Amino acid sequence: MTSDNTTPPEDFDVPDATETEKPRFDPFEPEGVRLQKVLAAAGVASRRVSEQYIVEGRVRVNGTVVRELGRRIDPENDLVEVNNVPVQLDTTKRYVVLNKPVGVVSTMADERGRADLTQYTEGYEERLFNVGRLDAETSGLLILTNDGDLAHMLAHPSFGVLKTYIAKVSGRVTAQDISTLTRGIELEDGVIAADKARLLAGQSTGDSSLVELTLHSGKNRIVRRMLAAIGHPVLELVRRQFGPVSLGTLRPGQTRELTKVELGELLTISREVTKLDKAERDAEKAVARAAAESDSSE
Repeated sequence: MTSDNTTPPEDFDVPDATETEKPRFDPFEPEGVRLQKVLAAAGVASRRVSEQYIVEGRVRVNGTVVRELGRRIDPENDLVEVNNVPVQLDTTKRYVVLNKPVGVVSTMADERGRADLTQYTEGYEERLFNVGRLDAETSGLLILTNDGDLAHMLAHPSFGVLKTYIAKVSGRVTAQDISTLTRGIELEDGVIAADKARLLAGQSTGDSSLVELTLHSGKNRIVRRMLAAIGHPVLELVRRQFGPVSLGTLRPGQTRELTKVELGELLTISREVTKLDKAERDAEKAVARAAAESDSSE
C-alpha cells in the first residue's frame, strides 16, 4: 500500500501485508479526493467552512458521520449529506426551474414550428431537457435538467411525486364538487382522485372559481379532464409546485437555478425511491431462490 506520510487514525484497520486483495476504495489513500474539497466544489460552502462542518459532525458519507479532516472520498460512488440533506457531487449536473408561458409546447423541437423550450435552454452550456410536460395552454413550473436518473424518478407517476395546480374554472364550485374531486371521478381511462383539493377563499363568483388541486397522476391533461367531468371546464391553468419545488414569484418566461435545499429534497426523494426499489428487487430474488431450492429438493 502506498503512503502519503500520514498516520491513519487508531480506529482504522490497516490490512495485513500478506493480504492479496486490496479494498475497492480506501478512504485514506491519496487517490481519493479530500472531503472538504469535494464539498467546496459542490457549492456547499468554502473549504474552510466545510472543514468546520466536518469537525462538528454535520457531514455524513454513505450514512456514517465523518469528523476526520484527512478523509478522502470517491465522488463518483459515495453519497454525501450535510445537515441530513443530500449533496449532488457531480458538478456537471444542472437543474433549472422554468415558468413556462402559455403558448409554448413542452418539447425541445416542435415539428410544427410552434414556440418550444429551446429559447429557454440555449443560454446554458449543458444539453437540458424537460422533466414531464405541460400542454401548450397550461403555464407554470417545469424543471429542466441533464440528470436523466432524477428526471425519470420525478416524471414517473409510480413514484408519487406530487404536483399542485391552480385552475380558474367556469361556474361556481361547491363543497360537494371539492369532495367529488378527492373521492374519485370515473374517466375514460379509469378512476382518478385528487390527493388534495380546495376552493380558494373569496375567489368564487357566479361566473368562475379558483380551485387548487394536488395530485401525483401524470396522465395527459388530467386536471382539465377532472374539472370538466364535474361540470367546471378550465379557463386558465397554472402549475405552482412540483414536489418540493415551488414557482414562487418567478414570472412567465423566466428561469432560475434550483436552490441547494430544493435539490437536496429532490435527491432525498430519489435516494429513498432507490432504496425501496432495491428492497423490492432483493425480496423478489429471495422468493425466486426459495422457489428454485424447493423445486430442486423435490
